[in-house]
Amino acid sequence: MLESKCNGYDELHWFAVQTRHRHEKRVAERLRQSEIETFLPIHRAVHRWKNGINAEVNLPLFPGYLFTRLRGSQRIPLLREPGVIAIAASSNSPTPIGDNEIAQLRLVAESVKAEPHPFLAIGQQVKVVAGPLFGMEGILIRKKSEYRVVVSVKIIMRSVAVDVSELEIEPVRTSHLRWEEA
Repeated sequence: MLESKCNGYDELHWFAVQTRHRHEKRVAERLRQSEIETFLPIHRAVHRWKNGINAEVNLPLFPGYLFTRLRGSQRIPLLREPGVIAIAASSNSPTPIGDNEIAQLRLVAESVKAEPHPFLAIGQQVKVVAGPLFGMEGILIRKKSEYRVVVSVKIIMRSVAVDVSELEIEPVRTSHLRWEEA
């Protein structure tokens, strides 16, 4: 149950909400009309229509998901909303997302060019040490000759890739104890 994952059943917490394919914007608008706080990070992309015309469109940064802040008592009504499939969960209960993680996602969505990226569980963990993303951690990748940091939301297994300079990042130091030292 939600009570076991959250400090209080009726406290506000952020959750990832899975939606039907291409229903993120409609669900977000309906929730806003119901006075439920939502966050739908978007990115601009060029879409080529069948008639050959290119147009810039706003697409969800995490296709099939949006974030909503709600109380445990609002969970059942949320699941009854058209277009809502589920609340992201680990084990059997919805898993809240920390305010700091939502704040980081807002920063990514509003301040830098980001695009969806496949979820990565392996790779070099890096920390951003300069610029608007200072303090964020993610996985370092290369795209052509540029560096990117992939920031992941583990509960929904989705990621975004953010362009960075090699001067803005450093490896995350992890201590590796050998078996004899432990």
